[in-house]
Amino acid sequence: MEFTHFDPGGKAWMVDVSGKDDTRREAVAAGVIRMSRECFDRVAAGTMEKGDVLGTARIAGITGAKKTSDLIPLCHILALTKAAVEFELLPEECAVRAVCSAGTVGKTGVEMEALTGVSCALLTIYDMCKAVDKTMEIGQIMLVEKSGGRSGLFVNPRTGNGKAGER
Repeated sequence: MEFTHFDPGGKAWMVDVSGKDDTRREAVAAGVIRMSRECFDRVAAGTMEKGDVLGTARIAGITGAKKTSDLIPLCHILALTKAAVEFELLPEECAVRAVCSAGTVGKTGVEMEALTGVSCALLTIYDMCKAVDKTMEIGQIMLVEKSGGRSGLFVNPRTGNGKAGER
């Protein structure tokens, strides 16, 4: 396997994508945050002292997707045409599943933008809820699917029926 983020001398570099065609590129990533029953009930009811947890986390996820190249050193700066974050409450697990989708028309994919967006959304939930539950656990962050570019469509077989975190 050839690693594209290293020059012939073994130094890290940003890959030159100028020779690639512009195509529509989309990616979806997801992850889960688990919490205590009390914390989950407050998030679900919208009664957390810091305010609208999921609304704030949605904006944080979108902002994170937009700022990915500032956070991940070798990511290209992309003009996103789409960034969205949705949440699914999982009461039986006292958990919230976050899903971030990102899109662009360009020479490189948006997988890192979707992964960064979902991570920022989950971290924001933690930040807004930590006064109630410091034992929250963030996990199962993964690429659900991506499309576009030379490699085309990829659907992660570990996500089961398109829902990240189900195995």
